Amino acid sequence: MTFIPRTAQKTLEKLAGQFPALVITGPRQSGKTEITKKVFPNKPYVSLEDIDTRNFAKDDPRGFLNQYKDGAIFDEVQRAPDLFSYLQGFIDENKKAGRYILTGSQQFGLMSGVTQSLAGRVAKLSLLPFSYEELQKEGRAPSTVEELLYKGLYPPIYDHDYTPDIWLNNYTDTYIERDVRQLVNVRDLSNFQRFLAMCAARTGQIVNLSSLANDCGITHSTAKAWISVLEANYIVHLLQPHHKNFNKRLIKSPKLYFYDAGLATRLLGIENAEQLKTHSMRGALFETWAISELLKYRFNQGKRSNLYFWRDKTGNEIDVLIDQGEKLFPIEIKSGETVTKDYFKNLERYMDFAGDEATHSALIYAGTKEQKRQNTNVISWKNIKKTGEED
Repeated sequence: MTFIPRTAQKTLEKLAGQFPALVITGPRQSGKTEITKKVFPNKPYVSLEDIDTRNFAKDDPRGFLNQYKDGAIFDEVQRAPDLFSYLQGFIDENKKAGRYILTGSQQFGLMSGVTQSLAGRVAKLSLLPFSYEELQKEGRAPSTVEELLYKGLYPPIYDHDYTPDIWLNNYTDTYIERDVRQLVNVRDLSNFQRFLAMCAARTGQIVNLSSLANDCGITHSTAKAWISVLEANYIVHLLQPHHKNFNKRLIKSPKLYFYDAGLATRLLGIENAEQLKTHSMRGALFETWAISELLKYRFNQGKRSNLYFWRDKTGNEIDVLIDQGEKLFPIEIKSGETVTKDYFKNLERYMDFAGDEATHSALIYAGTKEQKRQNTNVISWKNIKKTGEED
């Protein structure tokens, strides 16, 4: 196994010098265990996935924590939720910075425990799969857009050189379906598998739960619950619409995106990278990847997402709107390799609406040449980090 350095490492080290506890969330297999062991090599590592360890933590939480008074890494800590209230007492007795490192792959269960018991004592960082930049620095990044969208960016595919389609199939079977069964009662697994595929077919689209439920033969409430579970496990992200209307009637529903384009590609049944040159989902998958990269830029700094989309009832739309507080930064994402005038239409229209509130914009595309057009920076997919730096 080859350890590929993570951008978030510096953020973890900084937070560990300020807070008595850190919580690291993210999807399974995103590298949480590896980065915590790398940053905190002298701390005991304790996995709550181990049934004996978990039973000990549940049956005698005080006795369990007494073994780790000097601190530890508790992995998948949401599996023993009662620990949070006991941890509060241990932390209050000794507020030494960087003492406890908590990781988990189910953000809702984990963060509810943190919010209730450890508020003010803990810093949070969300760790997603590799960013493109992380792989670039190590000379491991896919060289084409098609390869990138096909392989995705989950660490084991690069750390261990696993075959992408086989690993992603196993990931779906081993982690997603198992975790879903832990959170909700899935009576017919084939229905859920169909639901996953239908979600992949809708990446980059406005969420329509009624349509999704009808296509999968499930109820509206079941579709809503399953979306929440996928969101809780960092499989999908719901990009919210921005509220600024400029006297326009706005869409109020969020857009659905997968955190990893490779996983969506696998669920769509795409069998090789070559198919992505002409596939009808190429644009949506490229957009999915680009938005995940922008999220990683924020999360790796320990910040929350400030990404939105903007769309009014007449069809005017901006793919991504970064809310910088005083200014709005619109971004369009195009999967073509040649820049055309049409790529700028939505940006020009939005800049007219926004006036002084949006002073510059960006276009991310699948080509390699970069340029500056009036107030718009044209950015190659290979340099997508430049877009985040505008923030």
